[in-house]
Amino acid sequence: MKKIDRLILRSFVGPLLLTFSLSVLVLLMQFVWKYVDDLVGKGLEFSVIAELLLYASATFVPMALPIAVLFASIMTMGNFGEKYELVAMKAGGISVRRAMMPMALVVLLLTGVAFYFANNVMPTAMLKYRVTLYDITRKKPAINIRPGEYYKELEGYVIRVGEKSKDGRELRDVVIYDHTKGSSQMNVIVAQRGNMQASSDNRFLRFTLYDGYSYSELSDGKNFLRRPFTTLGFSEMYINIDISSFAFNRTMEGEFKGSYQMMNIYQLDTSVARLDSILQEKYSNYRQTMVAPLHAWQQYGANVSSHSGTPHLPHTLLQKLSAADRSRAINHARNLAQGALNEAQMYADTFAGEREYINRHHIEWHRKFTLSVACLLLFLIGAPFGSIVRKGGLGLPLVASVGFFVLYYVVGMIAEKAVRESALGPEGMWISSLVMLPIGIVLTLQATTDSSFFDGSSWRKFFGRLFCRSH
Repeated sequence: MKKIDRLILRSFVGPLLLTFSLSVLVLLMQFVWKYVDDLVGKGLEFSVIAELLLYASATFVPMALPIAVLFASIMTMGNFGEKYELVAMKAGGISVRRAMMPMALVVLLLTGVAFYFANNVMPTAMLKYRVTLYDITRKKPAINIRPGEYYKELEGYVIRVGEKSKDGRELRDVVIYDHTKGSSQMNVIVAQRGNMQASSDNRFLRFTLYDGYSYSELSDGKNFLRRPFTTLGFSEMYINIDISSFAFNRTMEGEFKGSYQMMNIYQLDTSVARLDSILQEKYSNYRQTMVAPLHAWQQYGANVSSHSGTPHLPHTLLQKLSAADRSRAINHARNLAQGALNEAQMYADTFAGEREYINRHHIEWHRKFTLSVACLLLFLIGAPFGSIVRKGGLGLPLVASVGFFVLYYVVGMIAEKAVRESALGPEGMWISSLVMLPIGIVLTLQATTDSSFFDGSSWRKFFGRLFCRSH
């Protein structure tokens, strides 16, 4: 490897890694902001939160990697142009195309890595991310009984404490309302002091109460004036409350498998073939249920008309009925037609939903390839654009990167929606790539041929000459 190649690679790989890390970090902060209410106040271990953030970061790679390639390529070639290093390369016989070759090899390697990641790593990361997020959002908030407040998160209990020690174990003026037996028996426990601690397996919350009374009131649901009432004094009482629902429980991953986002290419092909077969079978059943009777009635009407010689059979039959019978027959026919129309609409909605679900499989199948191609396409845009504008640093490369990526992303989202709604075929997922490809080709040709198309001074000279000729 030549020294110039090492220089170009060092100049390219550094911004690439930095931009990729920052992109993932920004997307991760957006994720944390969205789910902050589900993460805070539940007593989650740091390892659980770190695991969730790791899996979430993996799901952001498809968006972070292309923009990192785009930004790094613009910044690298822009720095070379701004510092006249690109001019020195050309003077030494190194063309722009040759200068882009080391970066192109890295991007080609990233293209293969991106496809492997999308097809093998992404489904597993998405599965673990969904399972971990579901378990966290399902977990109840950590137990926090505050002095002077009624705590109602424990099922069947309402607890109030007057004072609480700093370590949270020593309690004073404790009142516990026990509703575990429903409305048939209401128990109220009052104690001057006590302590609270969780069991070793964190399944029970144990209260040890001292110097208090237990009040029990029975009810049969009918006699509200004469209900048995019992008062018991105690010097020490133990209460165990089940808090197993507050623990962080792991859900089996098998319950989340089967989603199109958690499949590789082979699994997507198999699933699409199976779903298409099921949908075709439903189409066949629909034709037998709805269309076949219509054909039978049409055939029956044609046979009767041919024997009677009357071409308008329904009108002829209606003329033979009385006014009341004719009105009932028309209303009955209208109801039958409306019922058939509603049933047909129900089938249409069902088929549309199932077709959309199949389209989502196609979208995910093509996305695994478009992710890889996006890295290459955006490099073909970024590197020539940087060599043309000859501006490095963070300002112009960042603005240009955001602009090009927003164009790619918006076109991709519009195309994806069209594919999902069957307005376009699955190949519509490549529209964003087809839009960016001509831009990349034009910019590459302009950069490698030293064209003055993007040179502002050449345009000023052109319009100046044009203005002078007009006068």
